[in-house]
Amino acid sequence: MLTRIIIAVIMTVALQFIDVAGWLDLTLYLIIYLVIGGDILRKAWRGIVNGQVFDENFLMAVATAGAFALAIYEKSGDYLEAIAVMLFYQIGEFFQSYAVGKSRRNIAELMDIRPDYANIEQDGVIVKIDPDEVEVGQVIIVQPGEKVPIDGIVFSGESSLNTSALTGESLPREVHKGDEVISGSINISGLLKIKTTKEFGDSTVSKILELVEDSASRKSKSENFIARFARIYTPVVCYSALALAILPPLFLILFSNAPFDFATFETWIYRALVFLVISCPCALVVSVPLSFFAGIGGASREGVLVKGANILEELSKVKAVVFDKTGTLTQGVFEVNAFHDGNDSDIHAQKSRLLEYAAIAESSSSHPIGKSLQRAYGHSIARDRMTDLKEISGQGLMAVIDGKQVAAGNEKLMRGLGIEPTHCHIAGTIVHIAINNSYAGHIVLGDIVKPTSKEAISDLYNSGVKQTVMLTGDAKAVAEQTAEELGVKQVYSQLLPEDKVAHIEEIIKHAGKDEKVAFVGDGINDAPVLSRADIGIAMGAVGSDAAIEAADVVLMDDDPRKIGKAIRISRKCLRIVWENIIMAIGIKGICLILGIFGIVNMWLAIFADVGVTILAVLNAIRAMYVRKI
Repeated sequence: MLTRIIIAVIMTVALQFIDVAGWLDLTLYLIIYLVIGGDILRKAWRGIVNGQVFDENFLMAVATAGAFALAIYEKSGDYLEAIAVMLFYQIGEFFQSYAVGKSRRNIAELMDIRPDYANIEQDGVIVKIDPDEVEVGQVIIVQPGEKVPIDGIVFSGESSLNTSALTGESLPREVHKGDEVISGSINISGLLKIKTTKEFGDSTVSKILELVEDSASRKSKSENFIARFARIYTPVVCYSALALAILPPLFLILFSNAPFDFATFETWIYRALVFLVISCPCALVVSVPLSFFAGIGGASREGVLVKGANILEELSKVKAVVFDKTGTLTQGVFEVNAFHDGNDSDIHAQKSRLLEYAAIAESSSSHPIGKSLQRAYGHSIARDRMTDLKEISGQGLMAVIDGKQVAAGNEKLMRGLGIEPTHCHIAGTIVHIAINNSYAGHIVLGDIVKPTSKEAISDLYNSGVKQTVMLTGDAKAVAEQTAEELGVKQVYSQLLPEDKVAHIEEIIKHAGKDEKVAFVGDGINDAPVLSRADIGIAMGAVGSDAAIEAADVVLMDDDPRKIGKAIRISRKCLRIVWENIIMAIGIKGICLILGIFGIVNMWLAIFADVGVTILAVLNAIRAMYVRKI
């Protein structure tokens, strides 16, 4: 397109210095017209053939062809207006395609995380295979400079990983044996052997790419409104222009004894053509979806994946943010702090047995508490010692270990079994243990608050959020201590997953009109709440697949500060959308009224259409610059 614009400009300027007239002059201008507008004429013709007549291509074709026809009829030789209309329209289209291309390149940078192959070792030789062929539990090799193709755990080696494409975080992450790594990261230095924990289709990189690819199809209310508006608006202005060209001269002929010839219609046809150029809805049709597209691209570059323009629009209305605690506001890394028996006295002699039974019972769990117990136990676990494992949602686990009935969980589990647990005076997450229906004691674990959580809560209030709430299954003392430390205003503890859904529904019920409620979580049991909230926000780096699937927004680096940033990105995007809508409708409305009375000529009409479109497109591009927001 740029080449055709440059050729048309050079030819048009050259014609101003060449003394030609008559048919040669017309022929040269027609050549320029076809060079710059041939594709518009083809699109307009295809629209007519397919029954989709009224679009911006049809408006431009009629307006410019009409201007040519008037110049030929008047024998003025002034074909420049028709060329200028088409030329500036194409310049506007070029700016649009540039802006869309830039947004697509931002997203394409994210799409570059897709790995092309995985390395495995066969007979001492490294072989490249399709990532889809790698099985769960297979060891893959990632050499320096290569992408990690599949999620897994470092089997051997140590290195630095570049995760900027996933999280927006520029600092490399150091990994060693036993550390989890996510696909899409780039290995910077050492050779790594990674034991895969997922199939390629379920890995982080695949999930991200699915989210990005699907986001373009989910349109906002503003986009849907503009699309419906354009479908009604364009035929209306076409018929209005036709009426403007015919009715006033007919009125003059009937009531002013004006002669019935083309000269009577000439002025009004020109005004109708000006009316058509002004009324072209390009600025609205182009800039609104472009603003959302740029906003989504800018957010993804910052490690915030938004699943569609509709979600980005809803984010701007968030006034209440509800948090899960473990893995969201805290690191989800528990440390064993104390052991107590049923009499609340230290039981150093028995703590090994308590920890052993708890670790075996939790050996199949992916919950942070279960992993922490296994890590604290520190020995290999023989799972064949355990049978009849039963998980009770929101309460804990029951299993038969070495022939003994073992229950490990919270107070609700104990009381459900008819066992009265011993109260613990230490604040923390308590895992009560019962053996053969007799209370054996409890283990006290402490979770570590994320260093950015307090700043994230403060930032939300500064961003205009009115209410912060914490919903957790933890004990009341632990929940209230964490909430007070972080500045969360309301806290509800000892909740089952269904209790969290009930609380989020109550919060939504009491929210103001057009005020949205967001829930932030990371675990499998958060999926129902993420789905029920107006906006579900998942912690993507360590979050479960179920949570990421149910969420509307995914934070790739698990930093809660990105929540406030996502809200500000959405508000900036919406502000730009409304700036463009008001500017386009305001300028066009004024020019349309002036055009009817002949005050606006074709040159001002060009500004009202193409000029406003270029301004709107340039304004829309601002939505992708969000790094410092």
